[in-house]
Amino acid sequence: MEKAKKLLTSTLIAAAIGVSSTSALAASTLTEGKINVGMEITYPPFESYDGDKVVGFDPELTALLANKMGIEYGFTDNKFTGLILGLASNKFDAVISGMYIIPDRLKKADAIPYARTGASIMVAKGSDIQPKTGEDLCGVKVGLQQGTTWVKTLHELSESYCVANDLPPIVVQEFPTAPEATQAMMSKNIQAQMEIAGAAQMLVQRTRERVEISSTTLVFPQTLGIYLKQGNDQLKAQLEKAMSEIKADGSYQALITKYELIPITE
Repeated sequence: MEKAKKLLTSTLIAAAIGVSSTSALAASTLTEGKINVGMEITYPPFESYDGDKVVGFDPELTALLANKMGIEYGFTDNKFTGLILGLASNKFDAVISGMYIIPDRLKKADAIPYARTGASIMVAKGSDIQPKTGEDLCGVKVGLQQGTTWVKTLHELSESYCVANDLPPIVVQEFPTAPEATQAMMSKNIQAQMEIAGAAQMLVQRTRERVEISSTTLVFPQTLGIYLKQGNDQLKAQLEKAMSEIKADGSYQALITKYELIPITE
């Protein structure tokens, strides 16, 4: 009789743990057993369409993490400028979209570092200007994708360096997408474009080298982050655990190497 009671108690405890674990996972994502990731799917090599398939670094990272978490995954295509807002309105569970971790975004969402990179400066092939650094952009009309951190960075650099040294200011023009900025540069409506290094290399390839990278080192290097709705500590813990696991089994480093990014080692 005593053994039967112990067996029943153990069974009930195990069942309770199982229900608790399942409930925690269900509560951490909008759809039970699935993580939906927001991204702007026009930003190779981080994310783009190959037919109906979403390809690139961020989708591959998502697949690795979801596999460790034992759940399915899906993507929602969203304008870059609305990604953080989409988290707050429960449009998706996370944002993985080549997005830098910066203080302004951390006021609205939580973030998990996943890689480091920086920008490259591009010009039209044969351009008479060849800017190597941000300081070389004084007096240059620069195209940027809307919502990127460099809009504010270049405005600040223009004031603190260009204007302060009696040089002409940097003229910043924003475009809905990076390819639109590239098209404007090839049409000579702007003189230069700044993009994340990997995306810049892809744009050079896709234009059949009608644009070229003029910078020789990374400009304004920063950390990329997975963004989550503030207070979703369960999902944050699950993703951090999955990140540790892909680092341990080597799949994270293989992916970082494939896309020529800088790993997060801590």
